[in-house]
Amino acid sequence: MSPIKHILPRKKSKNGALPDPYTPGHGSAAYRVRHYDLEVDLRLASNRLAGRALIRATAKDRLETVTLSLTGLRAPKIQVNGARPAKTAQRGDELRITPAAPIAKGSDFTVEVRYEGNPGPVDGQWGEVGFEELTDGVLVAGQPVGAPTWFPCNDHPSQKATFRITATADAGYRIISNGLLVGHRRKSSRETWVYEVHEPMAPYLATLLVGRCEMLELGRIPRRSSPAVGVYAAVPSALRQEALTGLRDQRAMVELFSELFGPYPFRDYTVVVTEDELEIPLEAQTLSIVGRNHITRSWESQRLLAHELAHQWFGNSVTARRWEDIWLHEGFACYAEWLWSEHAGQGSATSRAAAAWKLVASQKEDIVVGAPGPDLMFDDRVYKRGALALHAVRRAMGEDRFFRSLRAFGEENRHANASTADFVEILGRVGAGAQGFAPEKLLRPWLFERKLPAFPS
Repeated sequence: MSPIKHILPRKKSKNGALPDPYTPGHGSAAYRVRHYDLEVDLRLASNRLAGRALIRATAKDRLETVTLSLTGLRAPKIQVNGARPAKTAQRGDELRITPAAPIAKGSDFTVEVRYEGNPGPVDGQWGEVGFEELTDGVLVAGQPVGAPTWFPCNDHPSQKATFRITATADAGYRIISNGLLVGHRRKSSRETWVYEVHEPMAPYLATLLVGRCEMLELGRIPRRSSPAVGVYAAVPSALRQEALTGLRDQRAMVELFSELFGPYPFRDYTVVVTEDELEIPLEAQTLSIVGRNHITRSWESQRLLAHELAHQWFGNSVTARRWEDIWLHEGFACYAEWLWSEHAGQGSATSRAAAAWKLVASQKEDIVVGAPGPDLMFDDRVYKRGALALHAVRRAMGEDRFFRSLRAFGEENRHANASTADFVEILGRVGAGAQGFAPEKLLRPWLFERKLPAFPS
């Protein structure tokens, strides 16, 4: 398939976005999960997890087998629609469930899985991802296949669902998860925290963070027709002052990106600071997770904070339909760094783009950013060259049309999935009045050719 045809809208297959060659064995298009109700009990000293997942789903095809992803944990008890299945098998990352009777196409059904074990990350081509023990606590880094290390799921970004997450751990630890905190109780030496995610969420964006921390309010941002956005930080007490200094621009970042990308797509936003140092910050829906080393006033720390925040719009609300379109997450978030730099007087987006172009130009030309392949999907060139593609679009369209396109892309695909072709279609529609503007022609060399185009002027 030629690059220009690759970027144009493609007819959807019967199975939609699946199977995905980037994450083989993960995700099924034969059914769609509507809701996960998770109950997780953690014993921190022994790193022991006992869980119950009630999954509400709809069959897209006639189902003789329901396949879930579950890694490193065993599932001794399973029910389908309240009855024992005829057969279950667990091999590698796959949990295969054969119901007592096939599930008819179009039917709603439930799967209840009781599972247990000693959770840990899965070590693969992207390093260790998933459930990870900290010095004093836990975090989950789910991208791209880490979700099954702590709950059974239909593990693909196109398979978004709502969630209710009930998690219990030792008293004295705060548990943080996605969405809104709707319940908290203590019984003896155990504490339980309950969260609800009302906006559809890809499984890899679900997270658990367990630590000794306090919640700080960094600001509130009024909205016309909905409750104000609360901006918070969950911080170990010893890092309180460092966090207040390092995170003092978080409210301003939310305000800027809300202006440029459209209203903040969720209720609240929280930055979780771990007592440990982390190699890189992590994104999760409604949350960012950063190490104590990421809350300085240096540009490196501030750009990473801006980057993770921008994922709330591009990555979490608008999620790539297939992993090959990951530049829609990382290129957009990288460009948000440059927009914040411009706003904060730390250097114009053009100067940041020029520095990125110079760096990319010094590297090998062996990547196709719009379809990088699984080995290179997190390559720094996907980030920087993706951002450069957006800068080229901005220069070609002009300020007004460019930001109208970003807002339209975010609004039309809010809490849904999108592809490069969807973005190109919006560019063509919004940029129709820009003389000589042809989005397919402009983006093709940036996204679907190995040779780096000239710097956009």
